[in-house]
Amino acid sequence: MSRDVPFVLVDVFADEPLSGNPLALVPDAEGLPVSTMRAIAREFNQSETTFLVRPTVRDALWRLRSFTPIGAEVLGAGHNAMGAWIWLAATDRLPVGETDFRQQIGDDVLPVRVLRNDGSPAVVSMEQSRPEFGATVSDSGELVAALGLVDSDMVAGEVAQTVSTGASHLLVPLRGRDAVDRARPDSARLLPALHAADAEGCYVYSLDPIAADVGSVAYARFFNPTVGISEDPATGTAAGPLVASLVAAGKVADRASVVVEQGYALGRPSKLAVTVAGEHVLLSGSGLVVAEGVLHLAE
Repeated sequence: MSRDVPFVLVDVFADEPLSGNPLALVPDAEGLPVSTMRAIAREFNQSETTFLVRPTVRDALWRLRSFTPIGAEVLGAGHNAMGAWIWLAATDRLPVGETDFRQQIGDDVLPVRVLRNDGSPAVVSMEQSRPEFGATVSDSGELVAALGLVDSDMVAGEVAQTVSTGASHLLVPLRGRDAVDRARPDSARLLPALHAADAEGCYVYSLDPIAADVGSVAYARFFNPTVGISEDPATGTAAGPLVASLVAAGKVADRASVVVEQGYALGRPSKLAVTVAGEHVLLSGSGLVVAEGVLHLAE
């Protein structure tokens, strides 16, 4: 006996197919054991695979469970949640216009807003948690070496800092796009540096984006060996903390809607829109459903 389980691939934070951050999504995952979800995530080998199931709390419309290829469950709301709501809108499961919903991720119920117009991809916006500014790396030598860079690649007078808007990531300021692109992290060396900073992933960035003239403020790459992600093309749980830190430092105006560029080094350009207003961090993006199929699983 076998069970047929449909799946789709969604390119998130993408303007066109085969760009952005690909998400494997299993829309009808109710009844799948967690062990099977983890096995499916290994099969797809995407940075995250998301499963839509019934919520266990009254206020949420859907519960989202997301796993990395090594089976780690992701409890932040980034491209994993974006892709699910993009699919729901693209398949006419959401009303036309701008509508607020609630989603369950882990034990949290988080708001999500979907703007759906006929003939164009939906825009999904999610408020992240209040920014929390954590540990700084006072001695950057080992961190820089773990990234395959040299001391002069760091911005003089600045330090790497762990910041969270739902997931804690170490933000590393580099002097230019060339330094960001040259990063070649050694996971075995980067892991201890992340643990010491109480961070999950590492977001290297520079403030010389490609499209500064149309609202981009940073150019970034994301490495997360703690959950088995060598590099992620677009990371909403890191872009939010980055813009929050730039606002706190006075480098981005409060309430400004700005874009973080990511994924270019992987050939998957991604644009993550973030607005920070005081303690409120709003992540927005769009995307496309690019493939669909069926898994044939043993009962």
